[in-house]
Amino acid sequence: MGVAVDDELGALAHPRGALPAKPEPKLFAELVNMARESGVSRFVVGLPLDMKGGEGDAAKKARAFAQRLADATGLDVELWDERLTTTMARRALSAAGLRERTKKRSKRSVRAHVDEAAAVALLQSWLDARRGAEDA
Repeated sequence: MGVAVDDELGALAHPRGALPAKPEPKLFAELVNMARESGVSRFVVGLPLDMKGGEGDAAKKARAFAQRLADATGLDVELWDERLTTTMARRALSAAGLRERTKKRSKRSVRAHVDEAAAVALLQSWLDARRGAEDA
């Protein structure tokens, strides 16, 4: 699971690595620690919608996860459309010179980079939309 945080101005998303999704209690504990250290007041969780904007099983699982995260941490959790964030992440990493598979990088390591970059794309999208709403 990729993690990103915003800067003090709420303008830019920055990568903070990737965490294993299981076991969930350990994930939540690590997120609480990270939130405390970074002054996080809310989590933004990706909502996997289909290309038409509909919700399937993955979206239901994301909603349930978001509720468990809110219950476990006591912080607000907001769901945000994650369509194309992985594609954007792969393109950005490719442009930066990270290939999907190399002999030097394991599949797990590459996946962690993609997850982290997707988290940055998701949070940046949320920040941009929020800033746009404030400007309107």
